[in-house]
Amino acid sequence: MKRSIVWFKTDLRLHDNETLVKAIAKSDEIIPVYCFDEAQFELTEYGFKKTGSFRAQFLLESVADLDKNLRELGSGLIIVKGKPEVEIPKLVQEYKAYKVFAKREVAHEEKETDALVESELFKLRCEFETFSTSTLYHAQDLPFSIKDIPDVFTNFRKKTEKDAVIRTVFRKPTEIKSPLIVPIHLPTLNYLGLDNITSDSRAVLRFEGGETSGLQRLIHYFFETKSISKYKETRNGLIGADYSSKFSAWLALGCLSPREIYFELKKYEEEFGANESTYWLVFELLWRDYFRFMMKKYHAKFFQLAGIQNKGILVNKHNIQVLQSWIDGSTGVDFVDANMLELKLTGFMSNRGRQNVASYLCNDLKLDWRYGAAYFEQQLIDYDVCSNWGNWAYLAGVGNDPRGNRYFNIEKQAQDYDKNEVYRNLWLNATN
Repeated sequence: MKRSIVWFKTDLRLHDNETLVKAIAKSDEIIPVYCFDEAQFELTEYGFKKTGSFRAQFLLESVADLDKNLRELGSGLIIVKGKPEVEIPKLVQEYKAYKVFAKREVAHEEKETDALVESELFKLRCEFETFSTSTLYHAQDLPFSIKDIPDVFTNFRKKTEKDAVIRTVFRKPTEIKSPLIVPIHLPTLNYLGLDNITSDSRAVLRFEGGETSGLQRLIHYFFETKSISKYKETRNGLIGADYSSKFSAWLALGCLSPREIYFELKKYEEEFGANESTYWLVFELLWRDYFRFMMKKYHAKFFQLAGIQNKGILVNKHNIQVLQSWIDGSTGVDFVDANMLELKLTGFMSNRGRQNVASYLCNDLKLDWRYGAAYFEQQLIDYDVCSNWGNWAYLAGVGNDPRGNRYFNIEKQAQDYDKNEVYRNLWLNATN
């Protein structure tokens, strides 16, 4: 009996999941596992939780949905809590698994965890095989090696669009053979050391975790509302569910596959026509790929003050009161404050808002940009390690911005994007 473990991480889906498909093909039985890694719920060196309540709630919902979908195919999910390098080998011994299949990581801490797991599995003579499941374009199909990827996005995009092909999706399995897996017992937010969340009626969307709701959101945004056809015009919006796709939360945990989105978009274009807006979603997925490939290229440099440019950058002495005023939305700059309150109370903020509050922290307050990135890591439902740290480094002038200093005139931005102060009034004046 060849048994293997499928260790789910940020790939919480059955559709287009190469890891799962390959494990099924190479095994008589598979044991799907999710590990609540205790390191993901600790305080970071910046004083923030690595995972805050909003993202943790979305994660719990996503894990529950994965279990439900696995059980429909004759399997289920085993939940463990602790250190992956301890818990995964324990299961290998219990089930006499010959191999562990998992998603390939690119970021520094995630790679370190994988190395620890692999080292422990080696002692048990158990193989560890990983697959790249997070990007639109596969790294092996790019027209350059990782070390030669251009440091300017436009150069990367043009050559990739011209010379690389997007692979087809992996079909969702129709059945999975597993030993009997007992019903899951999910931890609570309190168990994870987090406060329960209260929903805010002003939130742009009720983000519900899981592949099921992710695919529903895809159908809603493309086919039910056809909002995708005006995405480029509305994507800088601030209020409401459909000014942007909001796919980012499901993409971050792998509840949605970027390739699945791409091929559904192609179906949409065949039926309703392609335009600049439909292309712009692919453009944004390419940015997401790019930050992942950049993380692969530069490793831990994205977490250092000088970034990938090794640039000397002047920051003020750390001031906890000034940082706290930014977090609490009490800086006195109304557009910044409104956006920061939305983030604090809902776990989400528009792309336009993110750029403005990041520019304000870096350029006006002149604080160490990594505190902003670490707060976003705690707070955002759609936190993705590569996109978050890549975007913050970009705004701080130490990342992939060829211009070097991306300064936003906040007053002008507020006038351009919230001319009648509807957004600011919503967050600053109304009571929930």
